[in-house]
Amino acid sequence: MHDVAALAGVSHITVSRVLNDYPSIRPETRERVLAAIAELGYRRNLAARALVTSRTSAIGVLSPEVAQHGPASSVLAVESAAREHGYHPLVTAAAVEHDATVAALEFLVDQAVEALVVIAPHETVLAAIRDLDIRVPLVTLQAPDRPGGIGVDQAAGARLATEHLVGIGHRRIQHLAGPEGYLEASARRAGFLAAMADAGLEPGGELAGDWSAASGFAAASALDPATTAVVAANDQMAIGLMAALADAGRPAPEHVSVVGFDDVPEAPFVRPALTTVHQDFALIGRRAVEALLAQLAPASDDAAPTSASAVIPPRLVVRASTARPRGG
Repeated sequence: MHDVAALAGVSHITVSRVLNDYPSIRPETRERVLAAIAELGYRRNLAARALVTSRTSAIGVLSPEVAQHGPASSVLAVESAAREHGYHPLVTAAAVEHDATVAALEFLVDQAVEALVVIAPHETVLAAIRDLDIRVPLVTLQAPDRPGGIGVDQAAGARLATEHLVGIGHRRIQHLAGPEGYLEASARRAGFLAAMADAGLEPGGELAGDWSAASGFAAASALDPATTAVVAANDQMAIGLMAALADAGRPAPEHVSVVGFDDVPEAPFVRPALTTVHQDFALIGRRAVEALLAQLAPASDDAAPTSASAVIPPRLVVRASTARPRGG
């Protein structure tokens, strides 16, 4: 900073004020300082600045080491919301395992982040959080029913999908489930079963998947011939299932109606266009950052508690992959 000041012919305090966008700096002075910064290739030492201010303006974001639409969209949403509020997201990924999650969280805390967002798709991630003494504000995504959790009501989304199928006449419905241990898979299964019970219907045998389109394709071989509709736990599995059904001469929705979950960008463009449950990931990101900012704000005697969960309602998007059952 002193080198910049010397080249620009100003004090180092003026350089600091330019860097921090003080409004009182004259335009010609600001331009001279910025030109000196560009010429010297100056970069602020954020570590040194943090020592002086005790602030890093960094929010740690832990994402699972998986290539799925939900976690990836959540990371992007949190990054965007954090930047809007002047914070810098520091993102790292870890395998969905206890020790890997603990190591990743310890890494983020060691970077002096001011708060943490943890995308928690699996019970092992929640267990790792409980095992650490984390002393910065923290929210979890994908576990809205847990304290400090934020996310879409997964069970309600599966209910919407199932009730839609029941409402257009389907009575023989199977669920293509996500893998065991995943919070969203469990909640979507519960929502499906609850909706079937409310309708007085016996669910067909559960089909096993692992979130991938390939597992949806493979699940078609285990589909009951009497089944007229399937609620898939995510869009990728739904798309794989529809591809296998088409290959077998039982295309959706003429033979089997299919509903997905997530509303991935490709959902309107597959054929038939996929009926699915929409999750508002941008809203999830904003809510997560707002919750952290509320915890970072100076406490007051009448401040409301900020550890409550934030459950966001899902929305059913009806497209061409569902129709009344044949002859129904």
